[in-house]
Amino acid sequence: MAEGGDINTVLSNSLSTDAATRNGAEQQLAQAADTNFPLYLATLVQSLADENSEPQIRVAAGLALKNSFTAREFARAQELQAKWLQQTDQETKNRVKALALQTLSSSNSQAGNASAQVIASIASLELPRDQWPELMGTLVQNVSNGAPHQKQASLTCIGYICDSQDTELRTALVSHSNAILTAVVQGARKEETSADIRLSAIYALGDSLEFVGNNFKHEGERNYIMQVVCEATQAEDSRIQQGAFGCLNRIMGLYYENMRFYMEKALFGLTILGMKNDDEDVAKLAVEFWSTVCEEEINIEEDNSQVDNTEQMRPFYNFARVATGEVVPQLLALLTRQDEDAADDEYNLARAAYQCLQLYAQAVGANIVPPVLQFVETHLRSEDWHYREAAVAAFGAIMDGPEEKTLEPIVKQALPILISMMDDSSVFVKDSTAYALGRITEACSEAIDPNTHLDPLIRSLFAGVHDSKMASSCCWALMNLAERFSGDFEAAANPITPHFNQSVQTLLTVTSQAAAETTVRTTSYEVLGAFVQHAATDSFPAIAQLSDVIIKRLEETIPLQSQVVSIEDKIALEEMQTSLSTVLQAIIQRLEKEIAPQGDRIMQVDLQILNVLGPKSSVPEAIFATISGLANAMEEDFIKYMEAFSPFLYNALANQEEPSVCSMAIGLVSDITRSMGERSQPYCDNFMNHLLNNLRSAALSNQFKPAILQCFGDIASAIGGHFETYLSVVAQVLQQAAAVTAAPDGSYEMYDYVISLREGIMDAWGGIIAAMNTSGKTQGLQPYVQPIFELLNIIAQDMNRSESLMRSAMGVIGDLADAYPHGELADAFRQDWISAMIKETRSNREFQPRTIETARWAREQVKRQLGGSSSIMQQT
Repeated sequence: MAEGGDINTVLSNSLSTDAATRNGAEQQLAQAADTNFPLYLATLVQSLADENSEPQIRVAAGLALKNSFTAREFARAQELQAKWLQQTDQETKNRVKALALQTLSSSNSQAGNASAQVIASIASLELPRDQWPELMGTLVQNVSNGAPHQKQASLTCIGYICDSQDTELRTALVSHSNAILTAVVQGARKEETSADIRLSAIYALGDSLEFVGNNFKHEGERNYIMQVVCEATQAEDSRIQQGAFGCLNRIMGLYYENMRFYMEKALFGLTILGMKNDDEDVAKLAVEFWSTVCEEEINIEEDNSQVDNTEQMRPFYNFARVATGEVVPQLLALLTRQDEDAADDEYNLARAAYQCLQLYAQAVGANIVPPVLQFVETHLRSEDWHYREAAVAAFGAIMDGPEEKTLEPIVKQALPILISMMDDSSVFVKDSTAYALGRITEACSEAIDPNTHLDPLIRSLFAGVHDSKMASSCCWALMNLAERFSGDFEAAANPITPHFNQSVQTLLTVTSQAAAETTVRTTSYEVLGAFVQHAATDSFPAIAQLSDVIIKRLEETIPLQSQVVSIEDKIALEEMQTSLSTVLQAIIQRLEKEIAPQGDRIMQVDLQILNVLGPKSSVPEAIFATISGLANAMEEDFIKYMEAFSPFLYNALANQEEPSVCSMAIGLVSDITRSMGERSQPYCDNFMNHLLNNLRSAALSNQFKPAILQCFGDIASAIGGHFETYLSVVAQVLQQAAAVTAAPDGSYEMYDYVISLREGIMDAWGGIIAAMNTSGKTQGLQPYVQPIFELLNIIAQDMNRSESLMRSAMGVIGDLADAYPHGELADAFRQDWISAMIKETRSNREFQPRTIETARWAREQVKRQLGGSSSIMQQT
């Protein structure tokens, strides 16, 4: 590859549309990099810098160079980082950097852009290590004195550097903020005659805003930055306007507390004008500015509501409330700018306005109601569907924000009209009406009168379920209704009961139609599950009949497995099996023990499906959830299925390549052992071996460990004294887990992990202590009493804890005291931190009643303990 012609051919082939040619070239490049990395870099950078090469060759060289420094996979990125930092000689490094910087001045913009990416990739490695200190100065010099193409490429390079998500680089960039600002502000000024340079500068400024916080604290610098950005919103080039409004969005999100002066003097008027811009992309970004304002003010109000004194409160300027009269009418006008050809997930101006209106309602509450109601009343019966749709959408958008007592009378009055609009001649109006009804059923369901509104509302929503465009909105509203009117769990009837049978029949009809789209079928099954889950007991006979239909449909999917010929077929079949299993779960949970007559059929079909499924399928999780529900319902009687089912469960426990399946299996072991009690004991050797292997595995993340430890406690509770066989091994594991701590400067994820790990340890000990106690084997616990108290003490001293951890800890304290009722642990329980920990938990008003009750029970057990004499602690 040292020959120029050879390297150019390989680089050209790396961009080929022919897969074989492209793959061959990529393999040649990889082989060259492995053989002699410094020579590989030197060869590529020479091609990048060669002004006589074709532009596409130079771009390919730049891409290959960039990929020599960065990779998405962490391990690969670390490997490449080491190659550059430790295995590349300084002479090659200097040559690569010098030629890359030289290429920024290329008259070919593609080559300049490619070199900008290369420089940014090297910067991400060197700047955090205080290497290449002259880079930012060089880029600033290029912007100040370079030719136009060099200015643009250098600004683009700054943007790439600032856009990096690398934490170390982002920290390092703070010290370069002056150089960054000097370059980007100079390029973004209105005096810059090149639109392309100004555009690159504006985007680089947007990328750099996070690092210039110190500059924003100085009024003079802040004023100049804001002046440059505001002037850019008025540029003739709409691309620059877009970049400028994007900058304003980021500035508002980062520096809200500094924005009062600028809102009064410029931003308010500029953004209102921006929303009226003929360029939809500019108008969208102006709308998003107010979305950012609302998000910030919602967050500030929430933060301020939780502080202890006014000194800790964040500045709050009520920008959204003050501007309601001007901004909201403009948003409402933009709602009428629908694009009827837009895809469902396409983000356009009308949808941006809708999202902003939703946020505005949350930010200003009842203040949003008058302007929106005026718009709705004016346009709800308009002959133009654009205005009818906008009116319905606006009404739905404000359901979350104002207090329900403010909305309730308005919703009551509007419901009959909205229900009638489910028959509108425009499918767009019908779809928005269905979504608005979904918003009402979720946020303001008290306004729905079961005697007046429910029957026509349910009928209209079921009529819309058949339409693929409306199905998801109708189904969402129906699920909300099922939950809203469910009543008491044991009630004989509820407001949905008169509609239950017909609803089930409609849903079964929709889901049985061969022509039904997958999304319609899936959402309809979700509604069916919700109706079953919230059904009253009078509907149990209908649910029992429904179980026959659902099981039969599941059975009918098994032959379809052999007919799958494409990925689409596989996805559709798996979605159907998952949906049917989810409905079956709801049936089992609602009927509980009454599902027992169907147990054999359920297990038979589930095992048949598991037997024919291939790897990487999503269905086993749904099947396991169904079996979990059946085990909970049948309790000890589930034993009759274990011989046939256990091989599938063991395989899932061992399936570390599919963590979600393995996780589901761990939970299923807990459910089955809790359900079957001592009858699960013959299977526990295998359970324990798999669980211990998973604990030791490097393939599974730490997040599995708490659930496995908790599972040990469930197994112990189930098999009682038989757990003695595993006690020494499990105790060792629990003691090792107890040693895990989070450093003071550790991540939030690590703090959460330590809490959940300690919950798992406490749950395990709770189950084990109770098991040893009820079987008269507390002698075997004695070596572990002191380590348990040591962990309890750590939990007591560590403010990083959760309610469930404290509840589990109270359970262990009470269990220990109960296991040694004659005062054997009196010395341990006399320690001040024990009584303080119990008192703190018992008196915490934010804790749930069951947590407080557990703490009270623990206190009573400890009181009994303190009357005793001999000490286990001394014996151990």
